[in-house]
Amino acid sequence: MGALSALEQALENRMEALWARVFDKEPVELLDALRQECDSNAVVSPQGRVMVPNAYDVELADAVHDELTRHGSRVGQALTDSLARHAERRNYEWAGPLAVHIARSGQVPNGRYRVASRVAPQVSAEAFQHAAH
Repeated sequence: MGALSALEQALENRMEALWARVFDKEPVELLDALRQECDSNAVVSPQGRVMVPNAYDVELADAVHDELTRHGSRVGQALTDSLARHAERRNYEWAGPLAVHIARSGQVPNGRYRVASRVAPQVSAEAFQHAAH
């Protein structure tokens, strides 16, 4: 493990510890759930590359969503950054641009959150222009 990787890991551990104190452990559990979803869906290509889904949907129960967003936290970006570092450490390759979408849901089965992943096609800026017209 290089010096930069050790520093990144130390910073991530610090962030997780801070979140656990501020938000009663929910984001740490979310990070673990996202990492598990990523790891569980990793596929090794014939060329030996390890591909993982690039789109992650996180549904939060109302109370969890309120708690995570009431401090003005950019939880979606923080989760995305953490997942990107996780994939980099494991030498995963994304199936396209990485996106973590956070949504409020009153139908989360465990009462806290649900995580799902999928491969989303790459969308060019040109496609967005055409959709806007």
